[in-house]
Order: sequence, then structure tokens, then C-alpha cells
Amino acid sequence: MTAPDRTARPSIARHRRFVAAIVIDSIGTGVFVPVSMLYFLAATSLTLVQVGAALTTAGLLALPVGPLAGGLVDRYGARPVLQAANLAQALGFAGYLVVGQTWQIIACAWLNSAGRAVFFSCYGVTVTALAGPGRRERWFGFLGSVRNLGYAFGGLLTAVAVGFGTRGVYAAIVVVNALSYVSAFVLMRAMPNTRPEVGQEAAGGWGCVLRDLRYLAVVAHQLCFALSLFALNIAIPVYAVDVLGLPGWTAGAVFTLNTLMVGFAQGIIVRSLGGRIRSRVLVAAHTCFAAGYLLFLAADRVAALALAAGVVLLGAMSYTIGEIVGAPITSTVAAESAPDALRGRYLALNQLAVSVAGAIAPAALSGLLSTGAAAIWLTLVGVSVLGATLATAIGKVVPAAQRHIQGV
Repeated sequence: MTAPDRTARPSIARHRRFVAAIVIDSIGTGVFVPVSMLYFLAATSLTLVQVGAALTTAGLLALPVGPLAGGLVDRYGARPVLQAANLAQALGFAGYLVVGQTWQIIACAWLNSAGRAVFFSCYGVTVTALAGPGRRERWFGFLGSVRNLGYAFGGLLTAVAVGFGTRGVYAAIVVVNALSYVSAFVLMRAMPNTRPEVGQEAAGGWGCVLRDLRYLAVVAHQLCFALSLFALNIAIPVYAVDVLGLPGWTAGAVFTLNTLMVGFAQGIIVRSLGGRIRSRVLVAAHTCFAAGYLLFLAADRVAALALAAGVVLLGAMSYTIGEIVGAPITSTVAAESAPDALRGRYLALNQLAVSVAGAIAPAALSGLLSTGAAAIWLTLVGVSVLGATLATAIGKVVPAAQRHIQGV
């Protein structure tokens, strides 16, 4: 009898190119995201408000692309659609080198936003096909770790590069990101295409997906979970520095703590959850989110800045444990709840919930933050309570949420 695999990391021997493509993609993203606004301000004569409006417009216009891609995945398989997403993003970032007007930023940013939406619509389909049943939590957890470490490494490269502060450095960052997508395109060519088995048909199409009330509950849970995830970059840094008056390093420390915890601990923690019911783990994840939010709120009541910084970091740790525990389980439940022949459409709908959360989070969270600490953190506690309630509900009616996490 073969001994069970006791490592936290799944075997990647057969899928090195896919993992390498994810690494390269995440490093490129980590290189550009921290300086995206700075780049446009340095490369164009547009104001901060104009740039922000252009990027928001592009993101909203890209929302329908993910669902459209789901049908293509069901018909042609995930690989060609993934490659098209890589090419779209390579072209989008290459276009950033010559933009000068608002409409040009919108056009290029739309390519990038649409490409990301398509990528994540295909991502779950690909991982579900590569990882056998019982190992998907570990694969989603492992790839989440890989992406976070890639983001961190890319962000470190950017921090060094931006120290020079020249327009040429910003342009080099954009070129590196564009080339990362070209490299990912090439690596994906050797990846097997994942598509429904011969003889299966996507009967019912989108009508079947939208009539599946159990899966709509899974999507609603995904929306709650995603809203919490966007709090990290949108609300927590601004709250720590501008509202609490903590030193600027606090915001960087929160991001670094989150990235390192997810990067190094996710695989180990997911491994330790073997034998537990998925829906109950999701409830625990939302509980960790809520505890983190309450700690952030408590920091507003602490007079000493050093103590307040410590409370914020404790809140960030609780928040990050929620992300570590919940993210791979959420992805696995969404993927395994979809029938093979319609998995592209199902996961595209689930990804649309993430895109919607990303579109509404900046305005919603900043508006709540401007109202006061209690408004934003108690609202997010409410989101966590709703998420836990939905997790409990899908645990009663969705078979994939009722299963035990495999420990090997």
C-alpha cells in the first residue's frame, strides 16, 4: 500500500508549466498593481480623478466578459480561452506605454480587466481538472500560496525600482508585466486542454445555471467572502494611517503580514483541516473575519499609538486566518458544485460575484470609512454574519459543501 502524502504541497511534477505560468503571472501583477496609479500620473497629464474614473469605467465594462467566456470554456475547453486572456492582458499592458488620454486608458484597462475576468473564470475549471477529487482544497490552497508569494516578490521588485522614480523605470515595470503574460501564454501551450468528455453536452446553457437555486446560494456566499477580501487593500491601510493616525509602516506591515501568512501557511493549515466538514470551515472563516473587524474597531478606542498598532496587527492576523481557511474551500465548493458539461458557465457566474464585489467595494468601503469606524467595521461584521449564514445554508443543501476535507 502506498504511504499517504504528508506534505502540505501537492505533487506538481505533471503540471509544472501550469504552476510556472501562475508564478510568472502573479509576479507580473505584483510588480504593477502597487504603482498603477503612480504610473498613469507619471506617464500622462491626467489628474488622479480622471485616472481613477477611467479605471473604474474599464472595470465595469469588463463585467459581462467573464460570463461570456464561460460558454467558450464549455465548448472549446479552458486552455485556448486562458491563452486568449493572456494575450489580451499582454496587449493591454503594452498599450499602457503609449496612452495619453482617458479613452485610451479605458481601452487598455478594459483589455486587462476582461483578461483577468476570463483568467479566473477558467482558473477553477483548470484546477478542478488537474486535481483529482479529495485533493482540490490542497491545490487551491497551494496555488493561492504561490500567487501571494509571487505578488510579494513582484511588490518587492517594484519597491526597489520605484526608488529611482523615473518615467523610464515605470515604463520598464509595464514592459515586465506585459512580458509576463507572453511567457504565461507560451507555457500554457503545453498544458492539456480541459473540456467536457466526449458525448457530454451543455444542455440548457445559461438557463440551467440560473435556475440552479442551490448554486445561486453558493454565488451569494462567494460575494460575501469576496467583499471581505477587498477590505485588505481598500479599507484597512487607510483606516490604520488616516483614521487612527498610525505610522505609515503599519499599512505596509499589514499587507506584508497577510502576504507572508497566506504564502507560507495556507498549504499547512489546509492540510490540518482534514476530516472537517467544508461548510463548517467556511463558518469558521467568516468568524475569523468578524473577529478581525472587531479588533480594528477596538483599536479606535485605544489611546496609545503603539498599543493601537498592536491591536491592528492582531486584527490583521485574525482576518488573514479567515482568508487562509476560507479561500481554498470556497473555490473547491464552487468548482465541485458545477456539472462537468457546464462548469465553465457555473464558475464564470461565481467569478462574476468576485468582479461585482471588486467594482462596488471601493465606493462602498470608502463611503463607510468616511462615516466612521463603527460604520465600516460593524457593516463588515454584518457581511461576515451573512456569509456564515449562507455557508450554513449551503451546508444543508449543496453536496460539495457537506463533504469532509480530505487529509491526504
